[in-house]
Amino acid sequence: MTSSGVELVARLVLDTSAYSHFRRGHELVLDLMAGAGIIFLSTTVLGELEAGFELGSRARENRILLGEFLDEPFVAVRPVTATVARRYGQVFAQLRRGGTPIPVNDIWIAASTLDCGGQLLTFDDDFRKVASLDCTILKP
Repeated sequence: MTSSGVELVARLVLDTSAYSHFRRGHELVLDLMAGAGIIFLSTTVLGELEAGFELGSRARENRILLGEFLDEPFVAVRPVTATVARRYGQVFAQLRRGGTPIPVNDIWIAASTLDCGGQLLTFDDDFRKVASLDCTILKP
């Protein structure tokens, strides 16, 4: 536990909403990140961020900030691998069978998180539907 009562996490995976809240200085997100051994971003999250940068008015500034973040020694990018794709298929099938679909990109993010044995940090309730996913869902 940290001094603020936040539990330490060895592998913290940020989804797009968590990264955005981090950039806005969300106190709990900052505390959770400070208590992580390593912070992961999936390539899917990078794609979602790039889409947001393209649609926004500060693309260059946002890319610079993201680049600086990715250069930190405690941050790593999780690529899509064959094992991540296999997990994607498993999660997709589980959700489809259960009648609880979620957006495709969220399935990729969940698969990447499961593959690295991490804990997902998000503000998106859809991730509750992924039964085997270790996640912390915060309220905005």
